Amino acid sequence: MKTGVLAVVFIAATGLVCAQGAPAVQPVQPAAPAAGTPAPAAEAYMYDPAGRRDPFVSLLSRGLEPTTGKKLTGLSSLTTTEVMLRGVLQSRNSYVALLSGPDGKQYSARVNDRLLDGVIRSVTPQGIVIMQEVNDPLSLVKQREVRKGLRTAEDGK
Repeated sequence: MKTGVLAVVFIAATGLVCAQGAPAVQPVQPAAPAAGTPAPAAEAYMYDPAGRRDPFVSLLSRGLEPTTGKKLTGLSSLTTTEVMLRGVLQSRNSYVALLSGPDGKQYSARVNDRLLDGVIRSVTPQGIVIMQEVNDPLSLVKQREVRKGLRTAEDGK
């Protein structure tokens, strides 16, 4: 019973204040610059880490060697999903895969060559097999086999 009376008193008091013309909260509007005065330049934001990591920097050190932090180049800077198999050549009783990256550059790869997230395990006339390292902490599987094959003339039709 008392809570009902308090609610009515509160509602009545709120209505009374609004009815009396209490100033409502109004948004603050920026002052317009005077005519002939240049508009103020937007301030550049500087992040102060204060011992914390920058939230705008990717957690994946994309293209960096994990041990030294140096920028990787060549085939070792590409991920398994980025490479595309263009062809397979036979050289001295072994096969060499011709791969292309997203930048359009061509790379030759042999067995045991490293990618950013895996190793080439085999090269056959039909395609390549890559053992990709899985970086998902919730996954029980730490490596998976990725096969990239060549397209035949029948596949293109």
